[in-house]
Amino acid sequence: MTDRERLKALLIDTFLLDPEEFSFDLRRAQVDTWDSLGVVSLAVGVEQTFGYHLTPEEAMSLDGVPALVAILQREGISCGG
Repeated sequence: MTDRERLKALLIDTFLLDPEEFSFDLRRAQVDTWDSLGVVSLAVGVEQTFGYHLTPEEAMSLDGVPALVAILQREGISCGG
């Protein structure tokens, strides 16, 4: 499984998304479950899946999937398109 596929699976599981409707362009405002608890769950999932610890500032500032992809790519995790 590629990093991109692992990220997609993590986001679908964390935010209880329909896999058919998932997009790497999703914004936080489009996801009802992307609330404060969702942010914590996402941060834990990123650390477990990729070994990268999102700082609280990074986690809270995420406005969508593209921002998360950018952070992970900066850390050498190739999950971009």
